[in-house]
Amino acid sequence: MKITSDIEQINHFLAEHNIEAVFNEDLKAHITLKRFMQGELICSQGDSPKTLFILVKGKIKVYTSSAEGKTLILSFKTPLEIIGDIEYVRGSNYINTVQAISAVEMIAVDYRSLKKFGKDYAPFLQFLLEIITEKFLIKSNSMSFNLMYPVEVRLASYLLSVSYHEANSLQNNNINPINLKDAASLIGTSYRHVNRVIQQFCKDDLVERKNGSILIKDRAGLSILARNNIYE
Repeated sequence: MKITSDIEQINHFLAEHNIEAVFNEDLKAHITLKRFMQGELICSQGDSPKTLFILVKGKIKVYTSSAEGKTLILSFKTPLEIIGDIEYVRGSNYINTVQAISAVEMIAVDYRSLKKFGKDYAPFLQFLLEIITEKFLIKSNSMSFNLMYPVEVRLASYLLSVSYHEANSLQNNNINPINLKDAASLIGTSYRHVNRVIQQFCKDDLVERKNGSILIKDRAGLSILARNNIYE
């Protein structure tokens, strides 16, 4: 992780995502920009949070782990997204683990500054309310998606979600097979069923199994199959 206080870059991201008014001048003085490399952990389940993160560039994966070490992917997120908002409001430890899928840039504000300068600042509180309620809406839609659509549609959506697309250039194109177990858990089916669907996707020339990984060959075709429903 790299930390910078580059005011020009921070202001660029605030303007790009139309959130300049969310922070008053006192809060802006305590904003930093944190950069995470692909695969780097942003926060870990159970840790004590000290910082509110706002995802402004890149893609992240949110997952939870059981005491037995099993993991379940909950969602994939692209800008604009907040990490640590529910924990800030509830005063609790991190609920989930968050990992960078691509190179990621996040605006960061420490909780102490938020409590001192933001607890009575209406634009910031409204921003938190909108983000948290949006999370509940997305969760509801995701549950409905799993119940209403066949495995083929849900798996196509998953494959699109774990890939990263920016500036018309697909990165992280290869999907490690171990993630297919996560896919089975996320979309609510068996690992064996996921393998059968992958075999059909290969026949349809949507994906290719190569050197122990899965290569997305036809992103547009997967998008049509997913019916624009993405696990994000």
